[in-house]
Amino acid sequence: MMQETMRSLQSFGVRSLVTHALMVMALAAAVGTGLFVSGEIGRLSFVALLNFTAGVWICQSVHAVGNPEYDGILNVVNSRGE
Repeated sequence: MMQETMRSLQSFGVRSLVTHALMVMALAAAVGTGLFVSGEIGRLSFVALLNFTAGVWICQSVHAVGNPEYDGILNVVNSRGE
């Protein structure tokens, strides 16, 4: 089962989709934490999740630079339906 999962992540577009989904979840968690958790814990969690989102964004951008297989996340999502 683990080999099937790893094999499905060989495509750059799938890896890109996974990292974008991770960024969306982390950003949503940051906004939710910032709005609904009060005090120092809320601020600390918001900043930590926002920094995590920014770090994943930078990693994805560096990973995508010069990759001829990558056409952008919207093209990857559109091609998954075909």
